[in-house]
Amino acid sequence: MESPSLSYALPPELTNLTHLLYWPPTPEDKGDFLASTSPLTSTYHLRRPGQASYALGDSLEAILVARDHRGTPKTHGGDLFRAQLLGPDLKAGASGDVQDLENGTYLLSFPLLWAGKAQVQVRLIHSSEAVAVLQRIWREKKATVDFRGYFRGPTGKEETVTCNIDPQSTGAKGPTCQYRDVDSGELWFCAQPRTLPCKSLVEHSSGSYLKVTTKHDDALLAWNVTDKVLPQGISPIQIRTAATGNSLALSPPHPCHPGLQAPKPSGFYHQDVWHSLTCSSRSFSTGDSILGCLAGHVVHMMGDSTLRQWWEYLRDTLPSLKPMNLHVTYQTGPLMAVETSRNIVLHWRAHGRPLRSLRTPVASLHSVVRVLGGLAGGPHTVVVLGLGAHFTTFPPSIFAQRLAGIRAAVAALLAREPLTLVVIKLANTGYKSVYGSDWFTLQLNRLLRAAFAGLPVAFVDAWEMTSSLALPDDIHPKPLIIGNEVNFFLSLICPT
Repeated sequence: MESPSLSYALPPELTNLTHLLYWPPTPEDKGDFLASTSPLTSTYHLRRPGQASYALGDSLEAILVARDHRGTPKTHGGDLFRAQLLGPDLKAGASGDVQDLENGTYLLSFPLLWAGKAQVQVRLIHSSEAVAVLQRIWREKKATVDFRGYFRGPTGKEETVTCNIDPQSTGAKGPTCQYRDVDSGELWFCAQPRTLPCKSLVEHSSGSYLKVTTKHDDALLAWNVTDKVLPQGISPIQIRTAATGNSLALSPPHPCHPGLQAPKPSGFYHQDVWHSLTCSSRSFSTGDSILGCLAGHVVHMMGDSTLRQWWEYLRDTLPSLKPMNLHVTYQTGPLMAVETSRNIVLHWRAHGRPLRSLRTPVASLHSVVRVLGGLAGGPHTVVVLGLGAHFTTFPPSIFAQRLAGIRAAVAALLAREPLTLVVIKLANTGYKSVYGSDWFTLQLNRLLRAAFAGLPVAFVDAWEMTSSLALPDDIHPKPLIIGNEVNFFLSLICPT
């Protein structure tokens, strides 16, 4: 996989995408669907003999054996399994670690983080054969979606054309219009309108999903073999309270701040509350506690709709927070809300193209690099970045290019004002198709973490926070999860 040609130098961790995005290889399946991994025949069992009960703080290990639709054990890895330890009666849950042994078996590990009943659940998100399809498309196709560009002349005449990240993906039979972002150097292309000039581009929107799969590919990615729970392989276990009397694993004693390394798992739910294992996160259970934390701060949120959910959650939770964009109907914003008595300002705007959205003004689609370059920063400035979902339809080099520019802008911001708080929201679970699979999201999160390595930024692990409870995956999580994400975010602003 080639590294992209960039206006900004990539951090060392991003220069070799092939190494960074390694995934166990899958042999050619020769079109035999029955040879692909099946969620019905794959099994898992305890690695060691079962016990009557387990102690809080212990760990549970299991071996998963992947089998095909004929029941034959697989001899290679590459499947995307997701494992959870769930406590439905306690509204508890945590992600398990899945180690691919690359021989058809997987080691599942679960730290025991609460006292009470717990049950292992394993899902096959994609077979290794389906992952091979996703890999091929991600690396070989320049785009799996296209966009619309709306041009308008001085008399009001309009023309609509196809746009994309490279000229070939516009489908243009003739010349194309090229647009270079002056801040990041990234390029955007539209088929040249028949009568209007390139400078008359005024609006942008989603276009079409492109056909990129064969019938065999579609069978491997079909709903009946995607995101399916495996037959239960381990009986529910009972976890004893610790000798100290604690019924929960204790959070680390240090407060939340940028630069912390997250363990695996990075936290767990109990009674629907997220307990961080990275730092001693706080609970902001009342509107006054949230307002008290945000007092005197200007928060700049830049990203996709999963980050807009944070802005909307705060707007809906805080009656005294007044939206200032009452007539903005665009999905892309920009949005602003203020609380004048406590000097709180909350901004949200969409990151720039590529962006799947309703028809929206091009002038509203500022690049993140441009916005970061215009911030003075300081101890009362908070920046939140959330990128991922809109980049799954392009090769990884496109996301790496975007991250290179943003990393450089974040590094410059922190150099001029080190007390600026910069928070990176990781991408969450939700999609299961060739256009936005969770497998893509896992890779994008690897790139996100690598891009900001060595910088004093903080991460909100939305991947684990959206995959640790017995809830259906949703690209736009319910308020329960959004509230926990915002709580952890507030713990970074107000650690004590």
